[in-house]
Amino acid sequence: MAGNSEPLSPRAKLAVTAGRAAAAVSKAAGRGSGSVIGGKVALRLDPDLLSRLAQHLDVILVSATNGKTTTTRLIAEALRAAGPVVSNALGANMPAGITSALAGGSDARYGVIEVDEKYLAGVARDTEPKAIALLNLSRDQLDRAAETRMLAEKWREGLTGSKAVVIANADDPLIVWAASSSPNVVWVAAGQEWKDDAWSCPSCGGVLQRPGDDWVCGECGFRRPVPSWALNGDYVLDPHGAAWPIQLQLPGRANKANAATSAAVAATFGVPPQVALERMYQVQAVAGRYDVVTFQERQLRLLLAKNPAGWLETFSLIDPPPTPVILSVNARGADGTDTSWLWDVDYTRLAGHPICVIGDRKLDLAVRLEVAGLDFRVCADVDEAVRISPPGRIEVIANYTAFQDLRRRVGN
Repeated sequence: MAGNSEPLSPRAKLAVTAGRAAAAVSKAAGRGSGSVIGGKVALRLDPDLLSRLAQHLDVILVSATNGKTTTTRLIAEALRAAGPVVSNALGANMPAGITSALAGGSDARYGVIEVDEKYLAGVARDTEPKAIALLNLSRDQLDRAAETRMLAEKWREGLTGSKAVVIANADDPLIVWAASSSPNVVWVAAGQEWKDDAWSCPSCGGVLQRPGDDWVCGECGFRRPVPSWALNGDYVLDPHGAAWPIQLQLPGRANKANAATSAAVAATFGVPPQVALERMYQVQAVAGRYDVVTFQERQLRLLLAKNPAGWLETFSLIDPPPTPVILSVNARGADGTDTSWLWDVDYTRLAGHPICVIGDRKLDLAVRLEVAGLDFRVCADVDEAVRISPPGRIEVIANYTAFQDLRRRVGN
């Protein structure tokens, strides 16, 4: 357990108070939770505030392209078996949002923090984490994020010499390359559905061979490490070979993988797999993801998919045809303004579904669906799309800001 912190300095206390006031004003004005602006104000007054707030916590950082918000929530639930937890549960994952979250955790023992991929090294430097969970890396927000190999290299450099236990996905070559600079790594066989960003060796640039579930570079010998934890169907296998059932209310293989990693993290802090997994069952939805809502007397299931890997996983969990589907894509700052990634998604997997398309970039998406040979309707908004969709629960898949727009409109 982390030691007790020194009392906050008057400057730090002032920064926290000012940040909370700014957040309250922003929230009252209807501009979101206020966590980001509150954190920005606090950090402006005390640039070292994040490290001060983290010093009494056992900090766990979670980073990835996909699944970090859900995994953060699962780890937080598991660790509550061992003590109070503070977490940025709503996904504000850059330094300002993280600072706001920790400002509310003075009595916590654990800080479970989701971190944007670009900020991982800096946040790790400021918070001195006890554990870091690394799930996956794939193409995302092409206009703001580095190419995946470059991002893995930055992680690798940033984690060199870290005292943290790194819990890393052995099935993602980019994650293995990033984590291999760390002296203490726990490898988890969590799987890798999307492989299109991991065909070349991150170590030497050679072509990776993929016999079965294994992978190896034929040129330099860089290869998949032997995992000590593994996802095996509906079970987590621990380092002793015991199989623990995964019973989640969250759907899909990807969330079972998130649970496997979360169980490995919890075990690092002494929480047994059975206890950790039982607590994860309590999670029904994460920041609106997977929620089923009623709108215009219809049931809508809200699903978030932000990049090609995320869309692939989402297609695997929707109900089969003829279930109606609404797709919504924006390209605002938080999404990334480059929509060329739409061409990397295999939309033919939606064949047979009645499809409606909405969002700021609905015409970009419409062109992609037309090339894929799918039947679809372009609609002005979710109201029209729901109105013309055939009977049955509607699967609504949206990227980040489109998802937030939908949640506001349908009252979730």
